[in-house]
Amino acid sequence: MNKILKIYKLLYDEYKPQGWWPILMSNESEEYATLYHPNDFSYPKNRDQRFEISIGAILTQNTAWKNVEKALINLKKQDLLNCKGILRVNEEKLKELIRPSGYYNQKAERLKIFADWFSKLRKIPQRNELLSLKGIGPETADSILLYAFKIPSFVVDAYTKRTFYALGLIKKDSKYEEVKHLFEQNLPKDFKLYQEYHALLVEHAKRFYLKNKNSKEDFLKTKIHH
Repeated sequence: MNKILKIYKLLYDEYKPQGWWPILMSNESEEYATLYHPNDFSYPKNRDQRFEISIGAILTQNTAWKNVEKALINLKKQDLLNCKGILRVNEEKLKELIRPSGYYNQKAERLKIFADWFSKLRKIPQRNELLSLKGIGPETADSILLYAFKIPSFVVDAYTKRTFYALGLIKKDSKYEEVKHLFEQNLPKDFKLYQEYHALLVEHAKRFYLKNKNSKEDFLKTKIHH
């Protein structure tokens, strides 16, 4: 078994299924929250949920998920968490609704551009199509492909890089595409595996590799070499 797959199995055994990407749901009290769905890969179930995941991937740039959740709930309460809603809403109002996610001027423009593109989409998009849209870089594009469209395109984020650098498997200055290639060359092309692996790495890094914090000894360091 190669090291990349071995790390996945070790993380899965330690943390169990994560159930990403969270989808906004209402509970009995009509309050909204983003809910995870471990071992249920049926999401997204429709076009609106694909759009919601995509919007979440854009909004989560440079901010924590809890802030994105507030923005998504604001949109949902105004019945704007859909493609038509984003297209029709006044941009100034949109900025106010997504303000919790930060960089709201930029993100409002990006949501409008994305919604216009998505409204014409009738097939699974190509990665280069997403990368051609303003404000969508490799990580956001891969998140949309993997979680909204179930395409095995591995997502590399800061947590992934910190963990794999600490394990000595990448260089500190390794480029995004290099790290992505490392995963995709060593894993089966399976969107479920990719989703779970990415989510597990986030969980692991939050415990061991938060920025500017001294890490506890990472159990992976000893186990992957045996």
